[in-house]
Amino acid sequence: MYKIAVIGDRDSVLGFKALGLDVVFADDTQTAKAALTRLAKEDYAVIYLTEQFASEMKAEIAHYKDSPTPAIILIPGKEGSLGLGMEAVHKAVERAVGADIFGN
Repeated sequence: MYKIAVIGDRDSVLGFKALGLDVVFADDTQTAKAALTRLAKEDYAVIYLTEQFASEMKAEIAHYKDSPTPAIILIPGKEGSLGLGMEAVHKAVERAVGADIFGN
């Protein structure tokens, strides 16, 4: 059975533990990269990752872009949104549809 995990700093992701998701605390980008690699090799279908770490892990995230699992979903951290999550959704929709349907 597939699982769901969240990677980020303690303050940003602790609440996800109450929802029953597996939470991985990362204090730096290296820890987040190692966690992403480990979780991707296990039975995780969805991995939420804070935008703050994602901004420094573009190559690692791109590695899983065409894989069916895991789906890596970017979420805002405690500092707020960097716009990376919305940008990723925009690119994914444009790639799937073949056109910019958002009109930006």
